[in-house]
Amino acid sequence: METCLYLFVRALVAVAQCLPLRWLARLGRSAGALTWHLDRRHRQVALDNLTACFPEKSADEIRAIAKENFRRLGETYLSILKTGGMDAEAISKILKIEGYSQLEKILQANPDERILLAVGHFGNFELFAWMKLAVPSGQVVTTYRGLRQRKLTQLMLDLRKASGCLYFERRDEGAQLKETMKRPSILLGLLADQHAGDSGLRLPVFGREASVSAAPAVMSKRYGCRLFPSACFRTGLGQWKLVLGEEIPLRENGKRRNTEAITRDIIAAQEDYIRRDPANWFWVHNRWKPSPKAK
Repeated sequence: METCLYLFVRALVAVAQCLPLRWLARLGRSAGALTWHLDRRHRQVALDNLTACFPEKSADEIRAIAKENFRRLGETYLSILKTGGMDAEAISKILKIEGYSQLEKILQANPDERILLAVGHFGNFELFAWMKLAVPSGQVVTTYRGLRQRKLTQLMLDLRKASGCLYFERRDEGAQLKETMKRPSILLGLLADQHAGDSGLRLPVFGREASVSAAPAVMSKRYGCRLFPSACFRTGLGQWKLVLGEEIPLRENGKRRNTEAITRDIIAAQEDYIRRDPANWFWVHNRWKPSPKAK
């Protein structure tokens, strides 16, 4: 069954890469609209999350945002099959990068600097691997979680090779990541907007307690990284933009800030990104799961 699934997905990728990106984006939006009607469970998760986070919005507004969110997710996932096989020249035509020149200046001034980007599931988040288009002096690094099917995991990695980003499986390749982080001019991107499980910090997100990953704050302090939030926004059909936020300080009044304070700043930045374009985030995930103690 694994081989059959692999062959099917590989054929799907091959077909997708032969089609124009705008066609795939339109098809993905249609698939997302269909999923909105068929997937009752995730539709309700999205509606519940949006209602709790935006109490000032009417039921009609919430529903409209949720429906657009499903279309965006369909557009993103099908587009990834195409963008995964595109080269730098093709990517530069569908991706704008705003503010990242600041990172290039930092590395040009001091190549020994390391930079950590606290990113999230905004827009076509796979495009963060292409930040090197604006920061050529840096080596982009990130982590991933492998699939159960090894062949599919390898196919996923093959789709990402063109970007030059280094990928480390977060459960099995921690030692390799640590060694890589000792190198200069590293640009580490970490997803920091999902439920972090029992080991996460219990902090408010849109006023509701959630389990939040402390990894960006911890890694920044451990390896002396400059810390920035960032998001990917959809600007049109099959078009996106990476936006860099204000640097989050690791020291205050000459002293190192604690992990919780830094993480709260990351949450605040991501809340601002979500408010800027509510349909752009991953609402079908339940980030606000109760703690084991509450259960």
